[in-house]
Amino acid sequence: MLYNKPFKLKNILSNKELETTDLGRSISQNIELIIFTRYGEHRHNNNFGCEIWDLDFELVVSERIWEEKFRQSLLRSVTDYEYRLYQVEVDIKMSEVEKLFFGKNVTEIKKKVEISVSGKINTTGENYFFNTSLFLSPLCS
Repeated sequence: MLYNKPFKLKNILSNKELETTDLGRSISQNIELIIFTRYGEHRHNNNFGCEIWDLDFELVVSERIWEEKFRQSLLRSVTDYEYRLYQVEVDIKMSEVEKLFFGKNVTEIKKKVEISVSGKINTTGENYFFNTSLFLSPLCS
């Protein structure tokens, strides 16, 4: 049985059933957990997570090098910790997004990182695809 994350503590404390989910959503939730976990943050496994949180504050000299470092880190982690997938591929695209705050004469520039993970599901051979975007490093002027 696959459980939906995050667990609802009130259900656990009141002896209610935990919400279940399907295989694709469970895989997506695990990949999200990998992305949002910094190396060394997981109490029982220092290798769980990815490098994006270390790269977030790194001075980006080359977007291509940054994207490749993050891609390799995420690919390694998904391959190691999402055992329900095989033939995993990861694609990373970074861009800058500008937001102008009207009336305040302030422009905010953020790095947008688009993350795509694809592969095949071990039990069925079906294609699997995950896509999300993150905004990093706000700069204001």
